[in-house]
Amino acid sequence: MNLLQNQFREKLFFSVLLLFPFFGVLAQEEMQTKPELQEIKVDSLYREDQFYFGFNYNTLQQKPKGLSQQKFSIGISGGFLRDMPINKNRTKAFATGLGVSYNNYNQNLGITGTDQDAVYTVLGSQSNFDKNKFTQLLIDVPLEFRWRTSTFQSYKFWRIYGGMKFSYLAYSKSVLKDEQGKTVITNNEDFNKFLYGLYLSAGYNTLNVYAYYGLNPIFKSAQIDGEKVKINSLNVGVIFYIL
Repeated sequence: MNLLQNQFREKLFFSVLLLFPFFGVLAQEEMQTKPELQEIKVDSLYREDQFYFGFNYNTLQQKPKGLSQQKFSIGISGGFLRDMPINKNRTKAFATGLGVSYNNYNQNLGITGTDQDAVYTVLGSQSNFDKNKFTQLLIDVPLEFRWRTSTFQSYKFWRIYGGMKFSYLAYSKSVLKDEQGKTVITNNEDFNKFLYGLYLSAGYNTLNVYAYYGLNPIFKSAQIDGEKVKINSLNVGVIFYIL
């Protein structure tokens, strides 16, 4: 009886061994007949959703006569972008999102008075002031087109991103400190509440160069001696993209 049981076990063992190659062939044929199983993961899940952080040098364009920038004017920004690929290889995409920017401008445009009745003068070389600047806190909505050499296997690639950024001025502050004292004005009504401009970023991997040009003026109704102040911004720097 034991002899029969041992023989049966041996036959069962060898039968299973013989069937393993057969099951392997079937599995391989199934993968070959359904190549979409390999593509679903790439096509349906691969996106370049990213957090971004930027550091800029801020300059003023279309300045009135005598106006110049003093010291170093910086800007910082950050936010999140949602990626929407438009081709099969996912090397082209649109993106939009939400961000925040803080811009600082050191210059010689003196702002006195009140937030509802501000007075503007260009502080000449004879003016003795310790500090003169205005700052802005902006809520940003970027809309961009993306080109990159990325793949679903690598996060290191070349990119060119460009588009338009719309900004809402959430808070503003100007400070003038001279021998007559210190004048601080917050939420000046002469500032444009809505700003928009074109931007471009390009680079490799995490680090990229960045430039933004404002298409409308920073001030809405500021005047110097009856002439409207039409200054706009040009910001250049670096931007980091983090998945």
